[in-house]
Amino acid sequence: MESFLTSAGYAGLVLFAFLEACCIPISSEITFGFAGVLAYEGHLNLVLVIVLGTAAELIGSYVSYAVGRVGGRPLVDRLGRYVLVTRSDVDRAERFFAGRGVWALPVGRTLPFVRSFTSIVAGLVQMPPVRFGVLSLIGILVYATVLASIGYGVGSAWQSVNHGLTVAGYVLAGVLVVMLAGFAVYRLRKFRREAAAAPAKDHDVAGHNL
Repeated sequence: MESFLTSAGYAGLVLFAFLEACCIPISSEITFGFAGVLAYEGHLNLVLVIVLGTAAELIGSYVSYAVGRVGGRPLVDRLGRYVLVTRSDVDRAERFFAGRGVWALPVGRTLPFVRSFTSIVAGLVQMPPVRFGVLSLIGILVYATVLASIGYGVGSAWQSVNHGLTVAGYVLAGVLVVMLAGFAVYRLRKFRREAAAAPAKDHDVAGHNL
């Protein structure tokens, strides 16, 4: 991600921010944090990082919102398997929404593990599109500003540390690859368990209705 952001600049920032808001498992912390570092180094402009990243996330959020609003739970379940989004991910976001009112959306947009799925839940509960856009913009803007500013603030330290990360960097990259592979396997197994449990649950509901 860092290499791509360095070479692609604003285009890479926009792409990563958009995909993360579409619930693709991409780290927004790295996206905005490292973009802030690049701004410190003079490759990017900090204000443009915040503005473009916020705009890209907002557009991606509307995509997730549309999936929840138009397709409902069935479409979310059907598309989720392709981006490793499980039912429990959406359930977690729904529980966060419960009882918190409209401010659950901007607050949720600043929380890891919940932020990407709040847009889907907003669509599922049929939140008006304009209200969704305004509240999402508040949360995204705060989140992007804080992370990019942190990256900008540690830019000098990043340069000094980066020179010492040669062999260690490759070791870390290998560990990350193994962790990502393990994460993918864990999610796929979770999908299989949910798929196996769904028919039994549907059967129980049908029997109860009879």
